[in-house]
Formats: sequence, structure tokens, C-alpha cells
Amino acid sequence: MQVHERNIMDKTAPNASTGIINGRSSNILNWDDVRFSWAYPKYKKMLGNFWTPFEINMSNDVKQFPELTKDEQNAFLKIIGLLALLDSIQTDYAGRVADYLTDSSLNALMIILAQQEVVHNHSYSYVLSSITTKDVQDATFDFWRTEPTLEKRNDFVIKGYRDFIENPTVDHLLTSIVHDIILEGLFFYSGFAFFYHLARNQKMVASSTMINYINRDEQLHVDLFIKIYKEILNEFPEYDTKEREAQVIEIFKEAAALEVEWAREVIGDKIDGLDYEDVEDYVYFYTNVRCNQLGYERPFEGYRKNPMKWIKAYEDVDMGKTDFFEQKSRQYVKVNVEDNGFDEL
Repeated sequence: MQVHERNIMDKTAPNASTGIINGRSSNILNWDDVRFSWAYPKYKKMLGNFWTPFEINMSNDVKQFPELTKDEQNAFLKIIGLLALLDSIQTDYAGRVADYLTDSSLNALMIILAQQEVVHNHSYSYVLSSITTKDVQDATFDFWRTEPTLEKRNDFVIKGYRDFIENPTVDHLLTSIVHDIILEGLFFYSGFAFFYHLARNQKMVASSTMINYINRDEQLHVDLFIKIYKEILNEFPEYDTKEREAQVIEIFKEAAALEVEWAREVIGDKIDGLDYEDVEDYVYFYTNVRCNQLGYERPFEGYRKNPMKWIKAYEDVDMGKTDFFEQKSRQYVKVNVEDNGFDEL
């Protein structure tokens, strides 16, 4: 079944859409008259996560970056380069999906999501321009062009997105959302672990604070797409099949293999105090989390507990009270990460 774009205005349709896709809606946004009860609470949470890179003082990181080992510097730059690529793709994808969501509230959430991805990309530029030369910054943003391991990961995600963009069917939309959840809820996570490892050793704390903000945003984005995925299956139950479950599980297994390969390359046995085997288990754990959140069986036997529990101390910071890393009062109201379901199966 093809998915049709939302009308920019429909004078005879209700404000609350008649369906999540292929429905009717006036396209007037009235938060008290929307189809999905979870949309407005999600809107408030996403606004509550508001932040900008300018909030973070990079002065200590500027001094510390040259003091990192060569392997730490290399991993730092490679991971930043990867994150910049993925968030650039994500900004575009969110806009493409938004065009096909009938309800104006979901379109609004996608616009906020895309804006947050733009902020993420700005943060990578902000970090790199603070600690490196312009030549290094440019090379970091171009790393994806020549690195074979990254190319495989990129092709994996882009194919899932491109199938939907070129042929917008319900089946392709659902599959593209699975790839989105992998991008935002799995492909970042070995990179996050690296930055949190630096932070617990009092290295590059400002950069890790930035990663913490991004981490919290991405968790909200994952939850949003999970809700959309489930709503589509609720409205089109003929797509909720055992065949689709098997397909999704295989996609997650492939994604986990790609993430493990990447972690082996950038972390391996090169980073003192960060055990690659733990990172690999962490990837399998989150693969199980994400697949199960979609309502499917976990791809990997076991892996029910986070093997890197120390990361939770960084993920569960209530930024509304204090900045965990720099211990300073903050001006903005931050969402408590416990509300975002970290480490839950």
C-alpha cells in the first residue's frame, strides 16, 4: 500500500487526524485536539531538553585534548566524525517522514526532532573547532568518505531510508523506522560509552557533557519513532506478521554486527581501562532493548542486564538540578533521564 503525503490544508477535515498515515486532517495544529494522547507530553519533554552548544565551556578540554594518548585522540575524532554523519542523515530523514504523517502534531514533533539533530551537528563543529585546527575538523567531517567500516554502516542505514523515500509504501515506512531506531538507539552507543569512559577519568568532561545532552535527546527520538511504529501497526494490523518480526530481528542482528565491528576498530584493546568485550556486550544488550521495545523477541540470548552499569551514573543525571560533570547551576529546565527509560527491557 502506498503512503500519501499530508495535505497542506483540508477545509472539510477534522483537526485531529482520522489516521496516523493516509488519513484526513485539516492540518491545523491545536494541541487540545489531536489524535494521539501521548503527542503533547512528548512535545513538552522535547522542549524541556532544550540546550545549545554555547552553554558548555570547552576551556579545560582545549588543554586536555593534546594530553590524550594517540589512540584516544584517534577514537575521539573518528567517533565525532561518525556522529556528525549520522545526525546529518537523520535531519533529512525526519523531514521526509513528517510529510507522510497525517496528524499535524506528529509533523510538529518531527520538526522539533530535526531541529535537535541540527543542534547535535552544531555541537560536533563546536567541539572540534575548540580543540583542533580547521584542517583536522574538515578531515574529521570527511572521514566517512574513505573508511570501509563506516561505509558498510552508512550503506545499511541509507538503504533502509532510500527504499522508503523512493517508494513510500507502508512496508517501506515501517522498515525505515526500524533503521531509524537502530541509528539513534544503537549506532551511537559504543561512541557514547567511549566519551563516558573519558569523563569518569576526568578527561574531556565538557565534550562528554555535550554527549550526555545528545544521548538524552536521542532517547526521546527513539521513543517517538517506537510510538509511531506501533500506531501504524495498530491501524494496519495486516503488517503485524511473524514474517515482519523475523525480518526486523535479522535487521537488528546485522546492525549489531556492524556496531561491534566499528567498536572493535575504534576501541579494541587501544583504550586503557575500557574493555572491548564489555562494549561488545553493551551493544548486544541495547540491540535486545531496542528490538524488544518494538514488541519483538530479543535477537540475542541473554544480555538482559547492562554490562557497563557505571554508564548509568552519566545517563541518569537530573540536569534540572545541577550539571553532573561540572557541578554548576543551569539556566534551562532539563528532563530527568529516568523518565526516558534508559536500561529498561
